[in-house]
Amino acid sequence: MANKPIDTRLLDKAIIFAVKAHAGTERRGKGYPYIVHPLEAVSIVATMTADQELLAAAALHDVVEDTAVTVDEIRREFGDRVADLVAFESDSEGNSDASNWMARKQAGLDKLRRGTREELMVAMGDKLSNMRAIAQDSAVLGDAFWERFHVKDKALHAWRYRALVEAFAPLSDTFAYRELAALVQQVFPQ
Repeated sequence: MANKPIDTRLLDKAIIFAVKAHAGTERRGKGYPYIVHPLEAVSIVATMTADQELLAAAALHDVVEDTAVTVDEIRREFGDRVADLVAFESDSEGNSDASNWMARKQAGLDKLRRGTREELMVAMGDKLSNMRAIAQDSAVLGDAFWERFHVKDKALHAWRYRALVEAFAPLSDTFAYRELAALVQQVFPQ
């Protein structure tokens, strides 16, 4: 008996939407199209679930934060659940000064600690993709890597990523969580 094909129409639509929303943008300091990051987030979330709405939210997770697209537009195109997942993962305050950065990151951590398993899965796709890039780039560039960021203090990034590992503890049964924890330990050894 052949496997029944899965319905990927929602995910396909989300990927196309994200490609258009991020068109012409580059992943900071990477030299490749930004869309690679949301697609990697989809791939990570797919290791935890086949839920098409969660996968769609992973594809769309940065469109509200980084483009002119609004949560209301996501809601109209993809429904309440996807829009709510995208809104949960969006960091809408762009001020980059260090004290505001700390406050925003702490607020994000507090929100993650209250998140549902589904919200954490979408967030994990984003954060693990970021941590993979950090691990690769910091291995090549060393401490000069941190100069790319608005907040250049490696210790502040270490604080945040260690706290993220703690916040994602409800996903400790997943490979994605174990990979995040290992990469954080590799980049920020204690």
